Amino acid sequence: MNVLFTLIVVVQVISALAIIGLVLVQHGKGADMGAAFGSGASGSLFGATGSSNFLSKSTGVAAVIFFSATLALAFIGGKRGPATGGVMDSLPAPASTIPAPASSAPAGTANPAPATPAPAGDAGQANQIPK
Repeated sequence: MNVLFTLIVVVQVISALAIIGLVLVQHGKGADMGAAFGSGASGSLFGATGSSNFLSKSTGVAAVIFFSATLALAFIGGKRGPATGGVMDSLPAPASTIPAPASSAPAGTANPAPATPAPAGDAGQANQIPK
């Protein structure tokens, strides 16, 4: 299945490059007037009028191949099974754990008293924002 996926991606990239090349080689509709004054269109590889038909048909064929490859990739990509877990489930467990920092309080005492005493007055007003 992976080989088929890779093959379709290669076909899609080649057809995309072919479309780019064929579109860049084609002349626009406004180039016909410039070609009439010695631009050399009559001496082209496919003749004066044959190049536009050949290049247009080739571009169409390359576009059909490109869209077919895109649909095939969408079909193959949609056949995946349901996800069994998250991205983090596949990570390895940490090799070592970091020890907790040692407490600075002497053994046998609970939490030490705060260094600064609480302000006098109503405790509820200490947390209010003045207006």
